[in-house]
Amino acid sequence: MSAFFPILFGLLTIAFVGYCWWYFSPKQKGKRGEAKVHEILSQLPEEYIIMDDVVLPTNKGTTQIDHIVVSKYGIFAIETKNYRGDIYGDDDRYKWTQIIATDITFRKNWWKTYTYINKNHFYNPVKQAVGHVYRMKEHLKEWPNLRVIPIVVFTAKADISKVTTRNHVICDFDLLSTIKSYITPYINDEDVNKIAGLLSQKNVRDIVDDKTHARNVKAVALEIDRKITSGICPRCGGRLIERNGKYGSFLGCSNYPNCKFTSPL
Repeated sequence: MSAFFPILFGLLTIAFVGYCWWYFSPKQKGKRGEAKVHEILSQLPEEYIIMDDVVLPTNKGTTQIDHIVVSKYGIFAIETKNYRGDIYGDDDRYKWTQIIATDITFRKNWWKTYTYINKNHFYNPVKQAVGHVYRMKEHLKEWPNLRVIPIVVFTAKADISKVTTRNHVICDFDLLSTIKSYITPYINDEDVNKIAGLLSQKNVRDIVDDKTHARNVKAVALEIDRKITSGICPRCGGRLIERNGKYGSFLGCSNYPNCKFTSPL
């Protein structure tokens, strides 16, 4: 009996650590962010049709769109990022930067505070959202002049004030007002239902699991990284050279300004 409680404590500790690892994993953080955005989108009037987690086939595999909103005022392709900290990026940069500064205070001979800086890079979400627009249009050729608007939504925990963009990169509390700012009808109610039905028909989420989609995305990313490592611009085939900017050194295309591709060092 005396050995029972240590064993129980050990099992509970393992279970707790496992739960924390699962809860704070990137996948679960992403799902919580998407659930929050869905809750916000559900406040739209009934004339807006909301679709979540749509996977469309492409000539290179698949593309996964977090949320699609279909309306007569436009089709919205929404990329959700459940990130925190300071976000740095622009429309042309291949990868954006996330910086999380954490103050740690401890006492040795006296109290002293140190700031721990954690820097991460992630694929440009504007390029993701714009890519979703093109992939959607490939499946909606019946409407060649269809207005599809890319939107990148960060949670309120992120500071996006240092992002430079011509597109919608917003915090979640601005999502409804951004969508409702489009007030000119481009299609009628019949087309709205036809488009939503067609996208639903093309959605292969039921037969493409997360691992398969991740492999498709990874294969494309590896090819891009291979070109960057070789000093080749993955956008136009030009030569990548080191440049200096206000946020430090980076790789830029030699064909600038015709090609504005950049990548962090």
